[in-house]
Amino acid sequence: MLEKAVSMPNLEPITIPTEPIGSIPRPADLIERVARGDSEDPNLASFYEDAIRDTIERFEATGSPVISDGEQRKYHNFSTYCVHGLPNTAPDGFKIPFSDGHTRRLPRLTRGPFRYKRYADCYLDVAMRYAHVPVKQAVISPSALSLMYPAENIPDYPREQFIEDLLNEHETEIRRCLKKGAHKVQVDFTEGRLAVKIDPTGHLLNSFIDLNNLALSRFLPEERRRIGVHTCPGNDFDSTHSADIDYAELLPSLFEVKAGNFYVALAGEHDRRQALKIIRKHLKPDQRVFVGVIAPIDPHIETPEEVRDRVLEASEYIPIEQLGTTDDCGFSPFSDDTSTSRDTAFAKIQARVLGTKLAQKLIGAHR
Repeated sequence: MLEKAVSMPNLEPITIPTEPIGSIPRPADLIERVARGDSEDPNLASFYEDAIRDTIERFEATGSPVISDGEQRKYHNFSTYCVHGLPNTAPDGFKIPFSDGHTRRLPRLTRGPFRYKRYADCYLDVAMRYAHVPVKQAVISPSALSLMYPAENIPDYPREQFIEDLLNEHETEIRRCLKKGAHKVQVDFTEGRLAVKIDPTGHLLNSFIDLNNLALSRFLPEERRRIGVHTCPGNDFDSTHSADIDYAELLPSLFEVKAGNFYVALAGEHDRRQALKIIRKHLKPDQRVFVGVIAPIDPHIETPEEVRDRVLEASEYIPIEQLGTTDDCGFSPFSDDTSTSRDTAFAKIQARVLGTKLAQKLIGAHR
């Protein structure tokens, strides 16, 4: 007698995606050569190429399913790569203070029109020649670049025209990256938390969110699924610019951004569970959040087990189908920052990859 077959549910295997943020410390010889001359010197081309090739080889050796070029050519930093060298700028722009007392500056726009000098898809051209896995590309947000326009109006170039030009350039850059085949385009929005510090009323933050949404509204829903937004309290010489600001002042507004993916620094937070509760409350069904499980400014190299536990903690608050993992920040967003070594950065990345797999296996076994 044949027994009646028992119908078993068809459970898909659990997959928790994991991605980097972007920057990797540059090789010492490249930093030294750039410091001695012009970062755009054609004679440096082979040194940049070697740095990118080595970065990608070491990235892939970690097992990371998605990589970046480590922003090896983003001189001088992650935020001004597209405008560095523009003739209509001055160096005395918006000042960013860090907790250890040092500062960074944005360039100041002196006259119109506003145009990018380079688009980030040029970095993909080189990276994708060497990569064997998907490559993501980070771009700077319109809100960050909006700080280039001075408080006083520029004659014959009103702020309204600047904003329109800025949005056009940002849209062009993202479209070029998507067309080149970027796995994701990540919009760096590290000034979000800083905005709350500058203006506790929230008006500046809201204006930043509105500006970024003006740009993102130009993309179709299926395109926005390949676009993400990154937030962190800054990272430069192991120092932050806004870690002292309560995440509760930023996170509810952050998830109003019209992006499909969010990369949220969490590993370095003193109260991760509180932040996760806020994320759970405001995360929308069509959004995925990549939680930071690696703290780049902490010299301690996380173990895979520590990462696993951070992922399991996040899974208590975020639906597994909307969860991913990442690093809190890039390891060297400013090119001259050598506070973290390349070896340490890649060891931390490997811990993220292995720890995410451990958590994935445990969660899958208990479904």
